[in-house]
This record gives sequence, structure tokens and C-alpha cells, in this order.
Amino acid sequence: MTDPQENPPVPTPGIAHGPDGQVEGGQVEGGCPVAHGSVTPNGSESENPAIDSPQPKAHRPRTVADWWPNQLDLAVLHTHNPAGNPLGPTFSYSAEFQKLDVEALKQDIIQVLTTSQDWWPADFGHYGGLMIRMSWHASGTYRVHDGRGGAGDGSQRFAPLNSWPDNANLDKARRLLWPVKQKYGQKLSWADLLVLAGNVALESMGFKTFGFAFGREDVWEPEDVIWGPEDTWLGDKRYVGEGRMADGVGSTEMGLIYVNPEGPKGNPDPAAAAAFIRETFKRMAMNDEETVALIAGGHT
Repeated sequence: MTDPQENPPVPTPGIAHGPDGQVEGGQVEGGCPVAHGSVTPNGSESENPAIDSPQPKAHRPRTVADWWPNQLDLAVLHTHNPAGNPLGPTFSYSAEFQKLDVEALKQDIIQVLTTSQDWWPADFGHYGGLMIRMSWHASGTYRVHDGRGGAGDGSQRFAPLNSWPDNANLDKARRLLWPVKQKYGQKLSWADLLVLAGNVALESMGFKTFGFAFGREDVWEPEDVIWGPEDTWLGDKRYVGEGRMADGVGSTEMGLIYVNPEGPKGNPDPAAAAAFIRETFKRMAMNDEETVALIAGGHT
């Protein structure tokens, strides 16, 4: 047999060895080449265990945002590349609208309102109530604190608004209007059509409106709006105190346009409900008189 002392181990190239045959740093010759002593405070090795875990730096470079934390971030203005618009950078809704026959459009909408479909029959032979609800819910997401939401861009056809419990079955209303949108194409935006349908519904049932203003341009993807902190429908994590909602929300619960019809958090307390109704509609820029007119006129 060969005497192990006559053929001592040959040190691995590139690894420093001490006089006792151990790798400097405590690693035993012939063992794992990874230095397991280098771990993070929670006991996890770095992504590359062959190198030491990163050490926190005492300081980091200061940025403009550090020195001026209240500055207005204009980076968002550079995110809307014209290539993201499927209609192209030269499309003008105003120019296309000039080609629209408004009276013919209204007659087509009335035809939709009065033609009941087997897959979703109209109440009493008229879809007016459904269209008015759709129009109101398109605008009812508006909130005064940041000006987000509302009926100005056709967002109701995108998630999460199209799945809100309060918007149940409004997909049927949009489906009914789809032939109209197909007929008029880019001369009529979805945003305008969703609101105009409610106006025409009122007029077709004998109500005199103030008129209608076109000009709402469509968005092509959901806007980046924080509707609340919850991740479940009808969640109520938005409350920061007893009977008090956070400033950055509009409705009382996730997925609702305004308040829970069963009462605050499902509690049928008329006094508490009145307080939340006033607060919620105030956040939608409506005063008490307008709120009463909406509730009484829209639900009787």
C-alpha cells in the first residue's frame, strides 16, 4: 500500500491553504467548496453562495427626489407612447365625429331600446332602465379628491369595473349596444355611447333632458387607479376609524358605486346609513339636494 505521508494531498489551485492543510477561513480540505459561514442575518445564503452575503451600505447616493420629496413627478407623461393607441397617432376623434349623423344614431339606439332579445328580455318591452343604470354607473365612479373615475373615457368596459358587484349585468347593456358601435365605428366612442344611451332612454320615455355634449375619448386599457386597499368584493379595509373612510376612496366598500344598500357593512342602521350616504355622495361632488333627487328619482 502507498504510504499516505509519501503522497500528501495536493492543494487545490486558486484556494489558499493554511499550514494545517485547511482552507483559510475554516473550510476543511476535500469538503464542500462553499463557505457556509457567509449567511444573511435570517440564516439564508446569498443567491450565489460562493460569495459573501451583501452588507448594508451606510449611505446611498442622494437623488433629486430625496432633496425635493414634494416635487411633481412628470415621468408618467412619458409613458403614453403613440404606438400604444390602436387608432394611430394621427387619429382625431373630433374630426371623425363631424361625420356622425346624430339623429340617425339616436333612432338606432331607440330601436335597440324597444327590441327585446330572447337572451335578455327587456322589462316591459323597453331597455330604458338598464341603459340609464349603465350610464349612471359609468359616471358614478368619479371622485373629487383626485378627479379619477367617471364616464369620460369608457373605462366601464374594462376590469375591474366591469366585474364590480354593483355593475352586475351591465355587460348585457353594452352587448345590446354593440351593433350600434359597429355601425358607426370610430365616429362614436364607447365613452360617448355609454352615456348617450342613458340620455336617449330618458327622452324615449318622455323625459326632457338638458341635452347632450359629445367629446369623450376612449382609453384602450384599464387606467391605473387605486380603487381601495381590499382584495375581495365588498371588502371594507378602507376604514381608518369608527364610521370614517380613508380620504383616497369614493364608495363605502370595494366593488360598489356608492353605498351598501343593506346599510353600512350590511348593518341596517338608518342613521348610520344617512351619514355614509352624505359622505359618499359628497366625494362624488354631489350636494344633499342632488343626492335626494338621485336616490328618490332613480329607485322609485
